[in-house]
Amino acid sequence: QVQLVESGGGLVQAGGSLRLSCAASGSIFRINDMGWYRQAPGKQRELVATISSGGITNYSEFVKGRFTISRDNAKNTVYLQMNSLKPEDTAVYYCNAEVRTTYLRSLTSWGQGTQVTVSS
Repeated sequence: QVQLVESGGGLVQAGGSLRLSCAASGSIFRINDMGWYRQAPGKQRELVATISSGGITNYSEFVKGRFTISRDNAKNTVYLQMNSLKPEDTAVYYCNAEVRTTYLRSLTSWGQGTQVTVSS
């Protein structure tokens, strides 16, 4: 089994910053893509950013210039640096990873989510 554990969420005022972390553990041979998604009340879960094992990144348009995704492959960890936070960024943020558990087996894992609340 592969487990993803997020941390770093909390309450912050508009204009502030937070740094989210997600560490993967378990039966891991290699982690391919990793990403962050979020879900606000009454909204669909949406992609925030992804990063490949080779460091190729993709961002949703609404976070470009404010958020930065990065990873430490040696630690099986992905980060999301969030700056200039807005009240509309309030959501539960979920970590996602495509994990290869053996040389020929892979699966997709999700974290339990971490709450980010931005006050005005």
